[in-house]
Amino acid sequence: MKITVAFSRIFVGVLFIISGLIKLNDPVGFAFKLEEYFSPEVLNLSFLMPLALAFALFVVIFEVVLGVALLLGYQKKIVLWLLFAMIVFFSFLTFYSAYFNKVTDCGCFGDAVALTPWQSFGKDMVLLAFILILLKGQAYITSFLPRKAEIGIVVTSIILCSFMGYWVLNHLPLKDFRVYAEGKSIVEGMMPAEELGLEGPVYENIYVMKNGAEVIEITSTQYMDEKWWEKPEWVMQEDESKSIKIKDGYEPPVHDFAIGTEEGDITEIVLAADDYLLVISYKLTKADVAGFKKIADVAWELEESGLPMLALTSTSGPEVDAFRHEIQAPFEFGTMDETTLKTIVRSNPGLVWLKKGVVFKKWHYNDVPSAEALKALK
Repeated sequence: MKITVAFSRIFVGVLFIISGLIKLNDPVGFAFKLEEYFSPEVLNLSFLMPLALAFALFVVIFEVVLGVALLLGYQKKIVLWLLFAMIVFFSFLTFYSAYFNKVTDCGCFGDAVALTPWQSFGKDMVLLAFILILLKGQAYITSFLPRKAEIGIVVTSIILCSFMGYWVLNHLPLKDFRVYAEGKSIVEGMMPAEELGLEGPVYENIYVMKNGAEVIEITSTQYMDEKWWEKPEWVMQEDESKSIKIKDGYEPPVHDFAIGTEEGDITEIVLAADDYLLVISYKLTKADVAGFKKIADVAWELEESGLPMLALTSTSGPEVDAFRHEIQAPFEFGTMDETTLKTIVRSNPGLVWLKKGVVFKKWHYNDVPSAEALKALK
């Protein structure tokens, strides 16, 4: 039992620290994931959505500190019960997501490791089993450092995690695991499996057939093999038909990257350009106005540089014109899918420089270079 408890202690402690630090690297992304859970379509806790970022920061810091405390053996009873409560809570979320197919990725390890809902739930069940072992064998969990040293390490972990959270919120994640990281080609990320010579996923249509009160589901293969079109008593319910994946395969990691303007879709033009600066704001109502004005000031100085510039947002209509007038921006505004904009850069607004469809540089609005510095990079 002693060896089992020792292994469980190390496993749970290290996993909580790693999981917490990965999410702490990108708390904005974790907050977006929590907003999905809080949305009316999932848990219907809309009143918590404005608190998602604060809640995300608290959870990830708490996760790391609990892992550190467990490894130290500090306040083991309280720590174990807090670990138990946390894993039960997240087990509920992951099961709910998996069973009702509501949130496709729990964000347990941020963008570093993508898990399906059932994989996330399975991971939580494994952690729950180890935590139960620790609760039962807590007598074998002993401290190996003086009490003052333990307190010092726990307090230091809180301070360091808080500083890390503050830093990445005011700049950008220390490590970008997303498909829009610097050096990544958006063009290549959009290529289908066939173009890359890879095998793509296989889908099959499921048809709902009705004969009076009797309703059955058949696959498209069955429909053809059994010649269902020769059975007039069975009527296909086209609005209830669906498509399911029957075999995994390569799927382009970049999707919904489409730029709309008053002139139409200019996605290919932007991706083919030698240089293009994109100002990213997933929603103007949530944008930092001072940050936008800072970028606008730089844009005015760049007007003669030949660097094309365009702002992208999911906001449309009169709000865009009013906002552009407010910040006195010299650049035009285009539209893009909100989720895609959230994924491109964790800053609202943020600045992204593309070179022939490759992400050359990205900046948080706090770190936008001067016009001279940008010209020097061209």
